[in-house]
Amino acid sequence: MTRSSSRRVLLGVSGGIAAYKAPELVRRLRDAGCEVRVVLTAGAQSFVAPLALQAVSGHRVRRDLWDEEAEAGMGHIELARWADDILVAPATAHLIGRLAGGLADDLLTTLILASQARLWLAPAMNRIMWQHPAVQANLATLQARGGRVLGPASGSQACGETGPGRMLEPHELVAALSAAPALLSGQRILMTAGPTREPLDPVRYLGNRSSGRMAYALAAALRDRGAEVVVVSGPVDLPVPAGVRRFEVETASQMLEAVLDRLAGCSAFIGVAAVADYRPETASVDKIKKSGQAMNVRLIPNPDILATVAAHALRPGLVVGFAAETEAVEAAARSKLDAKNLDLIAANRVGSASGFGDVVSSLEVFSRDRRWSLGPAAKTVLADGLADLLAARIAQDAAGGTTT
Repeated sequence: MTRSSSRRVLLGVSGGIAAYKAPELVRRLRDAGCEVRVVLTAGAQSFVAPLALQAVSGHRVRRDLWDEEAEAGMGHIELARWADDILVAPATAHLIGRLAGGLADDLLTTLILASQARLWLAPAMNRIMWQHPAVQANLATLQARGGRVLGPASGSQACGETGPGRMLEPHELVAALSAAPALLSGQRILMTAGPTREPLDPVRYLGNRSSGRMAYALAAALRDRGAEVVVVSGPVDLPVPAGVRRFEVETASQMLEAVLDRLAGCSAFIGVAAVADYRPETASVDKIKKSGQAMNVRLIPNPDILATVAAHALRPGLVVGFAAETEAVEAAARSKLDAKNLDLIAANRVGSASGFGDVVSSLEVFSRDRRWSLGPAAKTVLADGLADLLAARIAQDAAGGTTT
């Protein structure tokens, strides 16, 4: 991992049981050529000894914002300016919430706010805590500001439960810091996101339940791998990830027009949006008044954005679709893959047990002759796995490899 050879990594360790892995993480970072300094929160000191981290890092471990000796020279500002990367591992739900709220009530949160270094978060917590909307909202806020989320993994937890929330292993974190920024360097990726809205009148529309979370998580993951990401988005209640360009639309026709205007020069097109299949033939100029009588609305087909891009003269080298299905997921996905001439399609089941907007989901990804299963996991984890898969496919195509 030669890319790490001159990188200065500030490791922040917060108060979770996964803190016991910190000495190994420091050792692996140093083996990768990084210079490492460590900051412990008060809670972390219950799980790992400062002396152990000092021994493996070769530097004094900082623990207290009010350390008179260190702060005589404004030590927290010196640390904030020193770091190329700040890795918080483990990142507890409490620390994530404090960072999202902009709090600076201890050494670690203060230097993060005072630094322009790349921020990496390795969440570690109970599976229910990980899935809580407050935690996911806080992570979305930090990602929108440019924070990069690594993991978590899914598996057995210290509490005895099993599910998403385990901190990635030290070797996985080091690999992510070293490799992620380079995988898609120089690639321009165009995406669609969210639902579309087809107006019935000035106040009503036909739409769907898509939240846009999967698309926005994927956009952030592709950005973290070095891609230039452009998102054409329907109406969503999500912040745009830092470094990602967003163009807002409402209807399927507007989305198609915006996509075609930006198609030239793209390496890949990923259609994640839940585009309405039909729209009202006519939309009333005035609000439709309630009459108490049955009402018929004639629907006409919307343009098929994926099929249009796949058949276009400016077709990117990789065209990827998404399919949300309530039954026969594989059959429906493969049918769309063939009918629309796609290279890959990612499918998930929606309905009573799982649906649009869920924090945890699963994806089945299909090519002509292969299948990959991702999850069940949080959408940020699925996005990372899918981004790696897409990066490998783009690199393969660029090298002239056979399609898989």
